[in-house]
Amino acid sequence: MSDLFAVTEATWPAAAFHKVGPFLVREGKGGGQRVSAATAEGDWTGADIDAVEVAQKGLGQHPLFMIRPDDTGLDAALAARGYTVKDPVNLYEAPVSALLGEVKRLSAFTIWPPLAIMRDIWAEGGIGPDRIAVMERAKGPKTTVLGRVNDRASGAAYIAIHGKTAMLHALHIVPDQRRQGSAVNMMREAAKWAQDHGAERFSVLVVQSNNAAIALYTSLNMQLVGHYHYRSYKP
Repeated sequence: MSDLFAVTEATWPAAAFHKVGPFLVREGKGGGQRVSAATAEGDWTGADIDAVEVAQKGLGQHPLFMIRPDDTGLDAALAARGYTVKDPVNLYEAPVSALLGEVKRLSAFTIWPPLAIMRDIWAEGGIGPDRIAVMERAKGPKTTVLGRVNDRASGAAYIAIHGKTAMLHALHIVPDQRRQGSAVNMMREAAKWAQDHGAERFSVLVVQSNNAAIALYTSLNMQLVGHYHYRSYKP
């Protein structure tokens, strides 16, 4: 699963990275938790955590750490400092070939750069310009997916590839267009694009509270392969 963290880093990159002792501090510039969290890259001490907190505050970010499966010691240390668990995340993956299937005609399109209507759809879902800037700075193959149903734009998503793995981010379906197959068509179109660009695996991240998204991914035979969570501190 460790390579999926590398895929996440490459396909949803921070604006800048800062080494603070054994920690890597991400500068997110408003792009969300994944690009703003610190991670342990080696053995650490309590003083190192203090230094990370200072660095993050200096960037205008509140103290935030990503806790991966091997970070049990850090998890306990942060809990003792009053950090709370935030947004546990599941990682799902499948062979690209497993997601391929018929896409209803004119129901999904891959487009780069994203259209204005896609930006509007994302904005409705809380995905604003700072997160779109994350997509724009990603290197390597990438595109966005526009969904359509009932002759209307129904959804937007972003997908990028690192190595042989594609990762889908920022899938949002317009509320009154849900449960009409748009998300499935978009996922299949994304898988086709991924295969055409050399990817062999297809992955997604989803917060554990997003039951609708989890139901979608499992219905497409994607397998749960890992998890992580954040520890956040706001006095």
